[in-house]
Amino acid sequence: MSLTKSAFDLSKCARPNILSLQPYRCARDDYKDNGTNILLDANENAYGPSLNLKTNGSVNQKGINGSVVSTTPDMKLLLGLNRYPDPHQIELKQLLCSLRNTQTHTSNPLRPKNLFVGVGSDEAIDAILRCFCVPGRDKILTCPPTYGMYAVSAQVNDLEVVKVPLDASKAFSLRSEAINEKLALDPHIKVVYVCSPGNPTANLISKAAIEKILEHPTWNGVMVVDEAYIDFASEGSSLANWVTEWPNLIVLQTLSKAFGLAGIRLGTAFTSPEIASLLNNLKAPYNISTITSALACQAMQPESLEVMRNNRTKIVKQRERMLAELPKIPGVGRFLGGAESNFLLVEILDKPRNNGGRPSNETALAVYEGLAENKGVVVRFRGREPGCYGCLRITVGTEDEVDKFLEEIRTVLDEVYRGKLDVSNGIGDAKAANDIVA
Repeated sequence: MSLTKSAFDLSKCARPNILSLQPYRCARDDYKDNGTNILLDANENAYGPSLNLKTNGSVNQKGINGSVVSTTPDMKLLLGLNRYPDPHQIELKQLLCSLRNTQTHTSNPLRPKNLFVGVGSDEAIDAILRCFCVPGRDKILTCPPTYGMYAVSAQVNDLEVVKVPLDASKAFSLRSEAINEKLALDPHIKVVYVCSPGNPTANLISKAAIEKILEHPTWNGVMVVDEAYIDFASEGSSLANWVTEWPNLIVLQTLSKAFGLAGIRLGTAFTSPEIASLLNNLKAPYNISTITSALACQAMQPESLEVMRNNRTKIVKQRERMLAELPKIPGVGRFLGGAESNFLLVEILDKPRNNGGRPSNETALAVYEGLAENKGVVVRFRGREPGCYGCLRITVGTEDEVDKFLEEIRTVLDEVYRGKLDVSNGIGDAKAANDIVA
C-alpha cells in the first residue's frame, strides 16, 4: 500500500504509554468455542445463560392468562451467551470492509486490519483521544456547529477544545485555511474532528477541503471524519476506503442511522492498520457483545442491505417532501446547510415571511416546546449553535409522521403568532434545550 506523503509520524504523535501498551490477552485469543471443545479456561458458567430457554434457544414467557408461551425470533445464539464474545470480530470487520470497498477514491482495498469496532461511534471518539492526547496538555480542534460528544469526550479527558467554526455564509463549508493556521501555530492540537454530513448542518464536507488539512506540511496529528449519516448522502460520498491512502485519516461510521440499529450500539473506525492496532490494543477485551455482533453481521447480508436501501429511499422521499412543503407554512424560513442526511435544519421566524419575519430563537423555542408538550411531536432546538440562530433540526420520519409534523407545526406557529403560546419564557430554557447531545 502506497500512502500519500504526509508530515504524520505515529511514533511521535501517539502517547508513549499507548505505543508501548501490551493489550490484555484474553482466553478467546487462544482457543475459541468450536462447539465440541471443553472450555475450562475463562471461568465461564458451563451450564449456560440464566434464562428460561428451550433447547432450541427460544424463550419461554408467561402469556396474558398465565400460560407459558414460546417466542422464537431466531434466538439460538442465546444458548451461547455464557461464553465470552469474539474479541477481534474479524468476520464482522470483513463484512464492513466489503460494504465500503467501493474503489471510489482509491483502488486499495480495506481489510479487517483497517478497522476498530466499538460501542457506537462514541467509543471510537473517546479512544482516539486516549490514544493521541495527553490530559492537561494536548488539544483537539472542532468545527461548530457540530456533534456535541467531541467536546464532552475532550472534557472527560482534560483536553482543551480549539474551535474554528464552519463558514455559515457558504453553506457551512469547512474553513481549511483557518484550520491549517491554527495547526501551524499550536503543535499540541493532536486531533481534528469534522462531521460529514454535518450535524446539525446536513451538508457534506468536500474531499478537497479535507485533503488540504491532510496535506499540512508540518502538522503531526490525526484527522477524523465522522460519517454517521453518510448513507443518506449521494452514492460514492464516503471517504472510508480513502484511509488506505493517508496514514493519519480516520473515518467513523455507525449502524445507528441508515441501518436503523441504534439499540445495538455498533460504531466503526476505518483507518491505517497502525492506528487501528493501537485503538484495538487499548479497548476493553470484549467490547462488542455476541448479540450486537450477530445482528450487525445479519445487517450486512444482501437481503438486509436491500431492506436498508428500501428504507433509505422512503426517507429520502419524505425528505424531498419536507423540502417542498415546509416553505409553504407561514413562519418557516430558509433551510440552512444541506440536505445530505435524514434531517433538515430550518429557520423559524418571529412572524410570517410575507410580513417581514426574521429568524427568532424565542419563536423557535416556543415552537419546539409547543410541538413536544402539546402535540406529541419532538424536534430539536439548535438556535444557540453558531450560524443556527432561530433554527430547529427536524428528523425525517415516516410518511404518517411527516403528515402529523407538517400539520402540527402549522398549527403551533399559528398559535404563537396569535398569542396563544408565550414566547417570553423560552430563553431561560434555550441553553438546556440546545445542549442536548445528539
